[in-house]
Amino acid sequence: MNAFPNATVVNHPLVQHKLTLLRRKEVSTAEFRRLVRELSLLLCYEVTRDLPLEKVSIETPLEEMQAPLLAGKKLCFVSILRAGNGILDGMLDLVPSARVGHVGLYRDPETLVPVEYYLKLPDDVRERLVIVVDPMLATGHSAAAAVARLKEAGATQIKFVCLLTVPEGLQVMQEAHPDVMVYTCSVDRQLDDHGYIRPGLGDAGDRIYGTK
Repeated sequence: MNAFPNATVVNHPLVQHKLTLLRRKEVSTAEFRRLVRELSLLLCYEVTRDLPLEKVSIETPLEEMQAPLLAGKKLCFVSILRAGNGILDGMLDLVPSARVGHVGLYRDPETLVPVEYYLKLPDDVRERLVIVVDPMLATGHSAAAAVARLKEAGATQIKFVCLLTVPEGLQVMQEAHPDVMVYTCSVDRQLDDHGYIRPGLGDAGDRIYGTK
């Protein structure tokens, strides 16, 4: 991992346990979706660890006190469609007040190059910490393209969250966006000839939505 200073592997026992359950090929669509949501909540806890706080005055049932609350603008979650929505749901469970954006990208099956078909972001995205979510950071091209579009829109604080990645994807992200930290549950072995993560967990979007 020293080769990728922009990557943080979340090795909490609950994360690793749920990831193992998620990888199994016999897991049903409903169970897969539930596990992704649970993992997303745990990842959200980690990626927001350094959010700034400010002290405010409140009253408990017993007395007044100075207590910490989140400071500044609310977060913005940006989902890379469509599979990113599986992670988005869990993160919104933890931070329901966050703003949400979407980037529509699909990977050309021949060239593996990302093609953009949709972009919708909050107007004040430049004032927010943006957390981009997509289950898989495989070739890294879609993630790098999404982050580039966010920077074009004015975003300056960006983090990326995925369930799985590989050295190839991390290398692409590190070269394209060395300022963007990647949070993941695992750095798997490699990509295969079709751009799939090995050993991986299959196509995350298909497994979340029960499609092929």
